[in-house]
Amino acid sequence: MTGDVFLKTVTHFFPKLTRWLNQVDDPRNKNMITYEPSHLLWLGIFLFLLRLGSKRRIKYKLQTEYFLENINRLCKGYNQKVAHHDTVEYLLCGLGPGQVHKVRHKMINRLIRMRVLEKYRLLGKYYMIAIDGTGHLMFKERHCPHCLTRKSNGKILYYYHNVLEAKLVTATGLALSVETEFILNSDGATKQDCELAAFYRMAERLKKHFPQLSICLVLDSLYAAGPVMDIAKEYGWKYIITFKEGSMPDRYDEFRRLKGLRTDNTVETGDGRISRKYSWVNDIYHKKNFFDVLECYETTEDKNTRFVFMTNIYVRKNNILKIARGGRLRWKIENEGFNVQKNRGFNLEHPYSQDETAMKNLYLLLQIAHMISQLMEKGSLLKQKVQKVFGSATMLFEQLLEDLRTRPIGADFSKKPIQIRLSSFP
Repeated sequence: MTGDVFLKTVTHFFPKLTRWLNQVDDPRNKNMITYEPSHLLWLGIFLFLLRLGSKRRIKYKLQTEYFLENINRLCKGYNQKVAHHDTVEYLLCGLGPGQVHKVRHKMINRLIRMRVLEKYRLLGKYYMIAIDGTGHLMFKERHCPHCLTRKSNGKILYYYHNVLEAKLVTATGLALSVETEFILNSDGATKQDCELAAFYRMAERLKKHFPQLSICLVLDSLYAAGPVMDIAKEYGWKYIITFKEGSMPDRYDEFRRLKGLRTDNTVETGDGRISRKYSWVNDIYHKKNFFDVLECYETTEDKNTRFVFMTNIYVRKNNILKIARGGRLRWKIENEGFNVQKNRGFNLEHPYSQDETAMKNLYLLLQIAHMISQLMEKGSLLKQKVQKVFGSATMLFEQLLEDLRTRPIGADFSKKPIQIRLSSFP
């Protein structure tokens, strides 16, 4: 069953995915090519989708007659055997990461054009894109000239690679990778790259690839800065940023003073278990930009929690609850994004290759695999079966591995048009 669900999901959402994979600029010697790019790139995607854990397991797990039949069907190819993992590595070492970027952009654009993500928009208009950095790889010795360094008392403790991710997030738990910026030292010695500098580079590409998209950025307090607000104004983006006292001390004090001067700027909600009190202040000025600040006190039997956000969406009584819920979606990039990719079989922090270019390509293939994984889990073909039948998403993809290895899938699929809807519940 899981093999058929996989094929139907991919074919429904991304019917041209194999064509897109084949359109990459293959760097290999044209006279020696025996596998089309889509065959090798699909093996890279399966490395993560099937939670294999290492490239060597492509050889030991996927070299079966049925898997060959299934991948040939997927790639519309006629290969006589499944490629060796070293062949996959050879392609990824020479393939510019921008080629895999293009494939992911086409996948996201396809989902947007299908309008399957429209119902998750903030205030019925804005797609929520959370941006945050995370650790990727760490080494005891210098791995490449672009390694970041962690020092103490002038001594280098370790070398590492970080990455900045932009993910389209929803209240139902989707965290779909939209853009990636690798945080790397430019000269390997004196200039240490950082998350904020990477954001400025990423923002330009995000606007270029999605010029007409109505975007609301969901950011942590690091981004409470004038240049970030300037970029949002220039590109026509909205933002909701976690607002902490240390980010803008003067503006924070201004918010606290102004909040107490009004009596018509509060809203209270509750259902018996959780009570929330919202308040807001409009039109705080900072370096040629105006923004609003909203605050929420949440009280339960166990604890009291306070959230504060700054935003360039004009806050009113009839939208403050939705804006506050939108701001709290920032945690989706941490939980449904990085945490899943690090601890649920994708092994984000595992160095699948020692080659710098191959590492970047593998990271991007992981993002594609995670996108397909989420569409399978949230799609109507499985509905509630993930928990009831398989017990967990990890077990679901273990079963998918067995299906692909041991039987042909989707034999009669082409004769049955289908519609897959995404879940409206977390």
